[in-house]
Amino acid sequence: MRGPNVVRTKRARLLRRSDNDAEQMMWSELRNRRLNGYKFVRQLAIGPYFADFACREASLVLEIDGSQHAASQRDRIRDDFLISQGWSVLRVWNVDALRERGSVLDTLLAALEGRLDRHVEAADLRFVAAAGYGEVLR
Repeated sequence: MRGPNVVRTKRARLLRRSDNDAEQMMWSELRNRRLNGYKFVRQLAIGPYFADFACREASLVLEIDGSQHAASQRDRIRDDFLISQGWSVLRVWNVDALRERGSVLDTLLAALEGRLDRHVEAADLRFVAAAGYGEVLR
């Protein structure tokens, strides 16, 4: 068994302490298997990146982004890496997470259950599925 990576653990803890309002609100909805029994973790290290939220059983990453991420090439590179590692990626705007919480949770649940198209690109969200998306259902 590998030992803990002290540097990455410290970084993840720092990121968790600096959650914005949208991330804090979303965590209150996802923690303790509150969303249909799916287990989420925060700030999961995946390669050189940290996922805002991740559900290991569905291999799904949820990113809550601000407007500075609009059309970000760095985010595309990051998403490509996560997908290459077998993780599907759902990105939503933090303003939508705050104002349209129910819709965001419904969309997240659809992604968890394999009900979203493999690639969704809209003004308010982006979803890209990894290989195997939708195959592992409860």
